[in-house]
Amino acid sequence: MKDQDTSQRLSSATGGGVPLTYVIALVPVASVLNVIGGTVASALKLPIFLDMIGTAVVAMTIGPWWGALVGVITNVTSGFITGPVSIPFAACNVVGALIWGYGTKWGWANDKLKFFGLSVASAVGVSLMAAPIVIFVFGGATGHASDVLTAGLLAAGGDMWTSVFSSNIIVSSADKILSSFLALAIIGALPTNLQVTGPIMKAENMGKAVLITAGTVVGVILTVVSMNL
Repeated sequence: MKDQDTSQRLSSATGGGVPLTYVIALVPVASVLNVIGGTVASALKLPIFLDMIGTAVVAMTIGPWWGALVGVITNVTSGFITGPVSIPFAACNVVGALIWGYGTKWGWANDKLKFFGLSVASAVGVSLMAAPIVIFVFGGATGHASDVLTAGLLAAGGDMWTSVFSSNIIVSSADKILSSFLALAIIGALPTNLQVTGPIMKAENMGKAVLITAGTVVGVILTVVSMNL
C-alpha cells in the first residue's frame, strides 16, 4: 500500500499518468541523445542539426513542457561542450517541443498525413524563432554549414531576412522531418504507459518500415537540395 501511495504521488507530480521516476530517467537520456546528434552533425558539417530527436520523443509521449525542458537542457549542455552559440537557440528547441507536444494532444500524431504536417509545422515554427536569433544575435551567420546556403541566397540578391529564413526553413524542414520519423521509431520501442500526451499512431500497423523510410527519404532529398542550391 505504501509503494502504491508513493507511485501515485510521483505520478501526480508529473501532472499526468507517468511516474516521476520515468520522467527522471527519460529526460536526461533524451537530452543526451540531442547533444550527441547535434555534436555529430556539427563535426561532420552536415546541413542539418539532429539536436531535437529526443525533444520530439519526450514532447510527444509525456508532454510538451517536459519536451521543452529537454530542449533547454540540450542547448545549455551543448553550450558548455561546443561553445555558447547554441545557448540562444534553446528557444527554438522549446518551440519545437511545444508544437510536437500540443500537436500530439490535438491528434496530429495519430495519422500519417497529419504527422507529416506536424513535422513541417515544427520546422516552420522553429525557423520563425531561429531567424531573428541568427540575425540579431549573430549578424546573419553562426558557423553552421547552412551559412553557405544563406550566403548563396544573399549573393543572388536576396535581403538578409529573406535569405536567413529561406535557408533555415529548407534545412529545418529536412531536419524536423528526419527527427520526427526517427522519434516515431524510438517511441514504438517505449512502454505504452509512457505515451500519455495524446494518441500516437502505431507505425507497425501501417507498415513501420514504409513510414520511417518515406520520412527519411523526404528528409534526405531536402537535405541534398539544400546542399546544392
